[in-house]
Amino acid sequence: MKLRNLAAMLCGIGVTAPAPAPTPVWGQDQPDPHPREARTDSLLRQVLASSGAPGIAAGVVQQGKAVYQKAFGVATVGTERWLTPFSQFHMASVTKPFVATSVMQLVEQGKIKLDEPVTTYLPYFELKDPRFKKITIRQLLTHTSGMRDVTDYQWTDPEFDGRALERYVRSLKDSTLLSVPGARFRYSNIGFEILGDVIAKVSGVEFETYVERHILKPLGMARSTLLYSETDPRWLTSPHVLGPDQRYVVSKVFPYHRAHAASSTLYSSVEDMSRWLLANLNRGELAGKRILAGETYDELWKPQFALPKGSGFPVGANVWLSWFLYQQAGRQVIAHGGGDVGFRSYVALVPDEGLGVVVMMNSDAPMIRDVGNRLLEIFGGKKGP
Repeated sequence: MKLRNLAAMLCGIGVTAPAPAPTPVWGQDQPDPHPREARTDSLLRQVLASSGAPGIAAGVVQQGKAVYQKAFGVATVGTERWLTPFSQFHMASVTKPFVATSVMQLVEQGKIKLDEPVTTYLPYFELKDPRFKKITIRQLLTHTSGMRDVTDYQWTDPEFDGRALERYVRSLKDSTLLSVPGARFRYSNIGFEILGDVIAKVSGVEFETYVERHILKPLGMARSTLLYSETDPRWLTSPHVLGPDQRYVVSKVFPYHRAHAASSTLYSSVEDMSRWLLANLNRGELAGKRILAGETYDELWKPQFALPKGSGFPVGANVWLSWFLYQQAGRQVIAHGGGDVGFRSYVALVPDEGLGVVVMMNSDAPMIRDVGNRLLEIFGGKKGP
């Protein structure tokens, strides 16, 4: 965001549950020059007022530029640490498309094949179920490997060393599969931890280092990291959960464990995530830097598996390579959400309209995908369900 806009932007930052701003009166020959911005401000303020959540931040990109970047509320309840578009949020599962991009970069280099068994790249990967030998990279990316999901992230007992990911993969040897690889969709964070280890072993550097060098730095995402140790205390937001009196309080645990970096531990801001949206809408290129070949998106954004009823997505939704595709108000939306203790996030792209949105909250308020779809309605001009 340009510096001359920063002061005006910060003046619009709200408090935890602010009253809606008064609606300006415009003459018939003087229409509101920023009606979408005003509607979005009002929407975000209403979310805080109705939910009691401590804060929310959102960004919108359209036709190759950022058109909205604002934050309302506080980074930590009981303080005056106001949120800004530079505040760092734990993005949870929104990390997964960064994993898919990393895999596809290595596919482009001929170092990974999507339909090759995982054991080709991780000879020590082993499950109690002998069918594990058939699990492919593509199946992990599409949640069709038959693997279970994580039941305990050990947020209360985090590990910070670079060997945590491999130790976790090796610890799976007593696990069993829920279905034949490739037969069913079942969301599995474990699958993405395995992919993170594949990226590390194939590239020769730690997973977090690979993403930083090949995605975050090229795109200028200077306030983004996968390592908790590299977050900035001045910008990092606190996780909030509902307390006994149904008011949001700071969570006693922070959702971080290095073994779960590939499924969960991206920290980013509205400003940085707007750059990520722009790069993907432009099929891998931003400001002269390219993270994927344009034709790679033909594979990355190709329907891979129809989602069953009860998946949480509308009927007819598909999983792509980490991303999800669904219909909303007659438009095709490519999206991914995230949620961990005290945080929620959501990103959505409409390539046909050059439109992308990101929403993040430092609480576990449940309405974040609805907010994202409302932003698509406001800026896309199509009424959603």
